[in-house]
Amino acid sequence: MTAIRQAYLLAARSAVTLLREPALAERWTQPSVLPEFSVHGLAGHLASQVLNVPRALAQDIPDEPPIRLLTHYARSTWRGAEPDAEINVMIRRAGEDIATDGAAALASRTETVTEELATRFETEPANRVVHFRPGPWPLYLDDFLRTRMLEIAVHSDDLASSMGIDTPDLPDKVLAPVLNVLTKLAVRQHGQAAVLRTLSRAERAPDSIAAL
Repeated sequence: MTAIRQAYLLAARSAVTLLREPALAERWTQPSVLPEFSVHGLAGHLASQVLNVPRALAQDIPDEPPIRLLTHYARSTWRGAEPDAEINVMIRRAGEDIATDGAAALASRTETVTEELATRFETEPANRVVHFRPGPWPLYLDDFLRTRMLEIAVHSDDLASSMGIDTPDLPDKVLAPVLNVLTKLAVRQHGQAAVLRTLSRAERAPDSIAAL
């Protein structure tokens, strides 16, 4: 199993632990910290970063070559989209649909799929390609899992904040590739100087180097 697949499983198990927090059921119907997103919809969206992986693996392998990870983000239409944009409305609805059966069922389902993936990843070749529809282009499986790890990291913080609890710390094996992607995206969007100054020179740092 590749290092990224091992790291992804750590991230997925962290998400399961967060979904089992008692505060989730207590705040299930409340608004989250994200505009227009309910807590249960956000929980469903977090869980989807695990539940959608078998769907991607089940798709026919496309004929066209996979694109690279940063190209995927450069082409993505959801980056910077307003909360009422069609893509974000679809994401919120999908999260709520996934969470229909409640917090306990969502956590159990996510845990079951995580352990099934642990077995499945052992048999997938290192150069495995997936096409997660409705996305319009294929990715290498490990790059697709990097995108899911980033989503798990970001939305774990969103969900924990929505529940009023501390954001869980992720293992270095998860955090390092996530920060690698975010840093590269931030450099592309804001330039090297802006990122360097934010990390090392507070007196000359820009207001934001947000990557997403």
